[in-house]
Amino acid sequence: MTETPEDLANQPSSTRHPGIDHVLSTKALKSLAHPLRVRIYDELSAYGPLTASGLAERLGESSGSMSYHLRELGRSGLVRENTSRGKGRERWWERVPGSVALPDARSLPAGSAERLAAKLVEDEWLRAREQNSRDFLSEGDQVFGPEWLDVATSDTINLRLTPEQLAALVAEIDVVFLKYGELYKHTPSPGSRPVQIHLNAFPLVRGEVTPETTPKER
Repeated sequence: MTETPEDLANQPSSTRHPGIDHVLSTKALKSLAHPLRVRIYDELSAYGPLTASGLAERLGESSGSMSYHLRELGRSGLVRENTSRGKGRERWWERVPGSVALPDARSLPAGSAERLAAKLVEDEWLRAREQNSRDFLSEGDQVFGPEWLDVATSDTINLRLTPEQLAALVAEIDVVFLKYGELYKHTPSPGSRPVQIHLNAFPLVRGEVTPETTPKER
């Protein structure tokens, strides 16, 4: 049975981030768990509707391979045809609107196909984010003018927070993300370009817990 966008939208939302419309179902997760399909999904997310031949050119694959993987993603409700574009037999594909999240790996059995699939997709998403950042750092000054280079940023801030404080910080940032998503996601302004914003917020593995009382300085 093919899952529709309505089926996906009715699935439980992420409890951690209010901007997430749905958590990927097992079927959708397994369908996406292929490095090339993750790349296809990312291309449609970042750059909007594309044809199989357009995707093939961007990703260095054959249009036949693109068509096959697009149909598979379509059966799981992750992408769909954009019937407002194209002429004749030309088919345009787009990512189904809405934010998605991977299932919490802790809820999946260790060693299960679902857990391995979630790990593969997560790894591919991380690889793509890192590649986009590296591309900008290495090629940005050859592609963009100062109006873009002067406002692009990559900041790091180190804090000491409790889990509750970190949750509050992420929630406030989510509000800003949602605001700008609602303003510009589907109604881009003239002169706009695809922009990708990364937020990583996590405790450092090699860090130590702050003691209950800080020793007085001598």
